[in-house]
This record gives sequence, C-alpha cells and structure tokens, in this order.
Amino acid sequence: MGLLVISLPKFIIMIVYNTTIKVSLHIADEWVAWQKQEHIPEILATKLFDDYEMYRLMEQDEEDGITFTIQYFTTSKERYQKYISSFAGVLREKAFAKWGNQFTAFRTVMEAVK
Repeated sequence: MGLLVISLPKFIIMIVYNTTIKVSLHIADEWVAWQKQEHIPEILATKLFDDYEMYRLMEQDEEDGITFTIQYFTTSKERYQKYISSFAGVLREKAFAKWGNQFTAFRTVMEAVK
C-alpha cells in the first residue's frame, strides 16, 4: 500500500474586519446589549463571517466615552467584499438611526499572518 500525501496550503487566509467604536458614556450599557442581541447577530446572519470577538479597549481616556472593538472573521477577501457591497450600508444606517451621533466608528481590514 502506498502512502497518501495530502498537500495543505502553507497559509490559510483569515480576513479580520475590525470596527473600533467610541460610545458615549450614558448609552454604553444599552449599546453593548444592542450589539450582542441585535447588531452582531444580524451581521453573522449574512453567513459571510464565521465568528466574532468583542473587546473593550483598556488604558484609554474614557472622559468622552468608552472604546470598543469588534472583530469579525471570514476566510476570504471575496466574502468580506460581498458583505461590504451587499449589507454594510444598510446595517450602518440602522446603527445611525438608533444611536445618531452618540458614537464614532472607524473600520479596518486585516489579514492574519500565520
């Protein structure tokens, strides 16, 4: 019997869509609950991200608000691009409709290096 050799890719691509959000102090608890109960599940329901992690930034000046980061994980640039082109705009508008100017956000996209 011969030996079966399976060649795996040297690098498995993981794309991380990172959102960093500074939230006004007076809405922070309600905002976190909304993220966990509504917004994040809506993003995951697109089936374009496989998982997420949410963090509160430490050692930050919180006089103007609390800063959070949410990282969404996907396996290809194509899946990320589909999310941006098909879903991101509508979901961002829902956030602005609910919270108005009580938060500021910026987004970055990263590729995991293994």
